[in-house]
Amino acid sequence: MAIKKECPIFITQRLIKSEDLNHHGTLFAGRSAEWVIESGFVAAADHVPPQNLVCVKLHGMHFAKPARAGEVICFESKVVYAGRTSFTTYTKVYKRGHEKHFMVDGFITFVHVSHHTQPKPHGVVIVPKTPEDKRLYAEAKKLKKT
Repeated sequence: MAIKKECPIFITQRLIKSEDLNHHGTLFAGRSAEWVIESGFVAAADHVPPQNLVCVKLHGMHFAKPARAGEVICFESKVVYAGRTSFTTYTKVYKRGHEKHFMVDGFITFVHVSHHTQPKPHGVVIVPKTPEDKRLYAEAKKLKKT
C-alpha cells in the first residue's frame, strides 16, 4: 500500500570556518557538496530509517554566490520525487537572513536498501501541491532518466 506524503522542509545551518575555504577564500565546493548531501539525507530519512538509505547520485550543484568565513548558511532540503526504491531531494542554500537569494542548489538521489544493501521498495508516493513543488517534481523526474 502506497503512503502519500507531503514533504516537510528541513533546515540545517553551518558556520563557515577557515578550514572550509578554498584557495580563493570562499567556501570549498567539496565541503558544500558534503553539506548538501548531508542535508538531503536528513530530508530523505524522514520517510524511511536512515540505515536503509544510500546516496547514489549528486545530480549537480549550481553555485550562484560565494560564501565566506564567518557567515552562517542555511540548507533547506526536501524530498521532491519518489521512485519505486529511490528518493530525490532538492536542497537550496542561502545566507541566514537572506532566504530569497540562493547561493547554491542541487538535487541528490538516495536509494532505499535492505540490510544487504539491495534496492528495496519503500511505498512512499510524493504528492506535489504548490507550483514550486510541481516544478521541482517534474525536474527531478527528468533527472531519473539521466
